[in-house]
Amino acid sequence: MKKIDPEDFRVPRGKKVDLDKWPTRVKPVYHSEEEYQTLLTEHIHELSEQQNRLYADDSYALLLIFQAMDAAGKDSAIKHVMSGVNPQGCQVFSFKHPSAEELDHDFLWNAARKLPERGKIGIFNRSYYEEVLIVRVHQDILDAERLPKALLDSKHIWRGRYASIVNLEDHLHRNGTRILKFFLHLSKEEQRKRFLKRIDERDKNWKFNIDDMKERRYWKDYMKAYEECLSATSTKTAPWYIVPADDKSTTRLIVSRIILDTLKELKLEYPKLSPDRQQELRDIRKLLVKRG
Repeated sequence: MKKIDPEDFRVPRGKKVDLDKWPTRVKPVYHSEEEYQTLLTEHIHELSEQQNRLYADDSYALLLIFQAMDAAGKDSAIKHVMSGVNPQGCQVFSFKHPSAEELDHDFLWNAARKLPERGKIGIFNRSYYEEVLIVRVHQDILDAERLPKALLDSKHIWRGRYASIVNLEDHLHRNGTRILKFFLHLSKEEQRKRFLKRIDERDKNWKFNIDDMKERRYWKDYMKAYEECLSATSTKTAPWYIVPADDKSTTRLIVSRIILDTLKELKLEYPKLSPDRQQELRDIRKLLVKRG
């Protein structure tokens, strides 16, 4: 197995991102399908143990953000990597077109209501970052947000939103929420192949939407929006990871390794009992053994 170094995929703070220079495919980190399954299973077991510690420690929360173009594998990455996590300690939210209620609030309001509690893992399948991605590509969505006209200066609105996002994430970090942000970097050609597969295989037809083809026409606009977003919002405490997504198996192993390393760095521990509590448990145990 090739060692996975998270730093290979991390966007350094202040680095100007050119996605053409970031690979969508790397040499597999496994040698066979059997080894891949073994490695993923090991990661899943380790994640389960770390989640138990996170819940018991009850000091930190973990927020995982997944962004990508259509068919990049966000859903499958979440499904496979988090398959061993206790559902009671994990919450998954998908961000879709804003409701009327959301449009009457600031762009971070909805996300703030869905942040994970201490001891839990929150997963955003797409996120508030849509407000500087799809909203930037489609001006009509921004118009529907009914912002004061004085605030719609195109030279400043995106810079302001980047600043709001970074400030929010800094605030969350200072209060115990650790944030990992994954951009699953898919090539346009691989997206084409996956769209064809969704059409050709009947059991995958439900995954295909004509809107996916419409959005594909804006590929260059999205890449520009992602480049500026990743450059402006990857920080030391809330980093972006650009994960090659043309090979789903490698994607899953990279993502799970990064999550595991982050949790292990927290040095999570199960609560330590006081001597009196330990004695109480010993006394209870004696009663249980004696009475059967």
